[in-house]
Amino acid sequence: MRLAPHLHRLGNDTVACYLVDTDEGVTLVDAGLPGHWRDLQRELRSLGKSVDDVRGLVLTHGDSDHLGFAERLRSAHGVPVYVHAADAERARTGKKPPVATGPWRLGPALGFLGHALRKNGLRTRYLGAVTEVSDGDVLDLPGSPVIVGLPGHSPGSVAVHVPLADALFVGDALTTRHVLTGRRGPQPAPFTDDPAGALASLDRIADLPASWILPGHGAPWRTSPARVAEAVRAGGA
Repeated sequence: MRLAPHLHRLGNDTVACYLVDTDEGVTLVDAGLPGHWRDLQRELRSLGKSVDDVRGLVLTHGDSDHLGFAERLRSAHGVPVYVHAADAERARTGKKPPVATGPWRLGPALGFLGHALRKNGLRTRYLGAVTEVSDGDVLDLPGSPVIVGLPGHSPGSVAVHVPLADALFVGDALTTRHVLTGRRGPQPAPFTDDPAGALASLDRIADLPASWILPGHGAPWRTSPARVAEAVRAGGA
């Protein structure tokens, strides 16, 4: 789905990942669930492109519902996968600490599970290799994505800032639709390692120029990054 020039979303408000289209090729941000492979193929065809035009995949963090087709893309097509060094082991092995789920409702939680089943989300392929990145790195990929460390949801959670697309991809640093309660609007994401740290990290994006805030779960959000932290904190109150 085209959101704006250079900017496309794969998936839906339950689980989403993103595509940045440029004349130099394609950069992907997150890889959703394994079944999103078909969504990727369809979106690339609509652009007159193929997987051969994908230059890199940047992960906002190493959780399974963002790894989706990442290993398939890497092993079968040679596309490098970038992840913050603090989440590299998580992306390779799935190892993570137990976290509290917080509030939930039966209907939305079952809906999330059903969607994951339909998209083969219970068959995670962890990554055989990753390229580690750090806060402040500017990647040599289409759109020149900038890595902004947002530790909290996981130690290596990041935002990915792509000025060309006027976009800030935030992964699970926040959500605009809670997958366990169904509640809409900006709010903290569930399954977060360090909830207080995740909220504090949002101050790091306040000065970035972007009009699109793009989470891994929930609707795209048109707002200024300067307004994000306050809105998410209010949403979690």
